[in-house]
Amino acid sequence: MDWGGSSRIIRRLKGFLAARRLIEALAIGVLLIAAYLVFAFRGQQSGVAYVQPRSGCRFSAIYNFGDSNSDTGSASVTFGRVVSPHGETFFGKPSGRYADGRLIIDFIAKKLGFPYLRAYLDSIGADFAHGANFAASGSTIQHLDGKLFSAGFNPFTLDVQILQFEQFKARSIESYSQAKNSEYKTSLPKPESFSRALFTMDSGQNDLYAGLTSVTEEQVTASIPHIIDRFSVALEQLYKLGARAFWIHNTGPIGCLPVFVIKHPLEPNNADPTGCIKSYNEVAQEFNKQLKEKISKLRSQLRDAMLIYVDIYSVKYSLIRQGKNEGFTDPLGYCCGRLGVVE
Repeated sequence: MDWGGSSRIIRRLKGFLAARRLIEALAIGVLLIAAYLVFAFRGQQSGVAYVQPRSGCRFSAIYNFGDSNSDTGSASVTFGRVVSPHGETFFGKPSGRYADGRLIIDFIAKKLGFPYLRAYLDSIGADFAHGANFAASGSTIQHLDGKLFSAGFNPFTLDVQILQFEQFKARSIESYSQAKNSEYKTSLPKPESFSRALFTMDSGQNDLYAGLTSVTEEQVTASIPHIIDRFSVALEQLYKLGARAFWIHNTGPIGCLPVFVIKHPLEPNNADPTGCIKSYNEVAQEFNKQLKEKISKLRSQLRDAMLIYVDIYSVKYSLIRQGKNEGFTDPLGYCCGRLGVVE
């Protein structure tokens, strides 16, 4: 969704703790099992020795790319600090996240034994020894044209985030090798750690959102192959920069977003049993189908890399479907006030 509008739809849900447990169980449990087994196997094949974090998975750092689903401060430090109710249920104050608590990337970092990722653009007191976050709320996979820019989307598109990582890696290696102060070195990643890091990616929702708010569903579906190709180019560029372990989220059930469900009254024949917009979710499912196929092809091309496709769509849809049982008062509604206004 548009990062500028995220503050209008952030949730204050009574079932925060129950929801957090469900997310941890569904998402993090899969991460620990799949990542450990597959990456350990790859490591044995390549003969590379991996650093062992506290949790048992063999990653030296996390580098994250995406949009508001995983942005921990990029948009905030660039365009102005977010305001309450962001951050109130966990951090007790705005934390740079367009959420009232933590994001899935926060749970991943915690489970792997790392601190929460700092945004690459957040230079005040930053410690990047265990990774960095390049995700930017409101960003897209596609290049930002005049139409997307005028609609309020973030100029830090996925390809820009890759360029930022390229600069970050080069400067980090140079600074680490030249640093005489050992204390300064502790805030930088070791040069050899980049190839042993986990690269997480969660992008594509804003591309679909932009299309569904401006053109027909058929036109959005027709644009998916181009979007997937752009994603593939970005992933391959990361591979050329030394990335070998990829954790890739598909896109969520966009037809369940409050901005659509509330703003666009449902037609009886276009509502699923949960109350989401069926045809919009079908667009998301088509995106996910093509993304999964692309990742399968990339596995055969990048044979020394690990590419894990994560079905986050099913995780989120399950949470929405079971929302009331998990303590959510209104899984499809805005948290507070009325449409477009946070109270």
